[in-house]
Amino acid sequence: MTRQKLVRRLLHILVVLLGISFLSFLLIHLAPGDPVRSMFAVSGSIPSEEVLYEIREEMGLNRPFLVQYFSWLGGCLRGDFGTSYSEGAPVAQLLASRVLPTIQLALLALVMMLAMAVPIGVLSALHQNRPLDYLLRGGTFLGISMPNFWVGLLLLYLVAMKWKLLPVVSTQINFQKMLLPAFTLAFAMAGKYARQVRAAILEELRQDYVAGARARGLSERCILWRHVMPNALLPLITMLGLSLGSLLGGTAVVEVIFSYPALGSLALSAITSMDYPLIQGYVLWIALIYMVVNLVVDLSYNRLDPRLRREVRA
Repeated sequence: MTRQKLVRRLLHILVVLLGISFLSFLLIHLAPGDPVRSMFAVSGSIPSEEVLYEIREEMGLNRPFLVQYFSWLGGCLRGDFGTSYSEGAPVAQLLASRVLPTIQLALLALVMMLAMAVPIGVLSALHQNRPLDYLLRGGTFLGISMPNFWVGLLLLYLVAMKWKLLPVVSTQINFQKMLLPAFTLAFAMAGKYARQVRAAILEELRQDYVAGARARGLSERCILWRHVMPNALLPLITMLGLSLGSLLGGTAVVEVIFSYPALGSLALSAITSMDYPLIQGYVLWIALIYMVVNLVVDLSYNRLDPRLRREVRA
């Protein structure tokens, strides 16, 4: 990717972020309900209408929509995303406190998924239309069919409660606490990726360069790992990027099941409490992550695929 294309992509990210911020702010503004009432409902008391009106004035909720939006946008440009209604803390601080646990969980889930999906996909492709292939394909179909929340509850019951291999609840973010939620996320993704790996390897095995390598006397192992695998796994980079973006956005159901304090559970609590600043900050985080990951995937293609490098030089 040339420098001009990179600059255009970065400008495109800024424009898209601006559009997403406006649309999400508009939708939140049009949503039914009153965040001020929700704040008091949590404590079990509803003050008079006069008090509610004064609080809305202090929070700026009675101002016109565009005035609220541009005031919030100006704060964002200065790094101030507002103050959470429910937590009473800066939104940027709340999001930042959940970023590291989210990244750790996402990376561990991807590593687990690849550790399961790649061997299954390779074995299934090498034993095409044989009993092992049918068995592995049936297992991947079963994994895709089971929802995350059911797998999470099953693991929580068997591993943590019945077999007592891992603690049910932990107050610290450590490797043991991440194992079950990460495996729950990886299990659902592994079936989809295993099928993609199988299809990609079978497609590469039909290529002419494989027949030429066999004619030159190369072993099947050498053909598979030195020639077929690099070409077969290259298209999966896009899928990995999308999966990473989704995981970094948080997986609320799994996080709630395992009491894991990451971005998904934070967003869920913000939605239930109508915490507008926190919701808006979370939406911007999701948009930024997806676009940055997409940009990194495109840059990695240019590095990994020699054909694209030749096109750039040309």
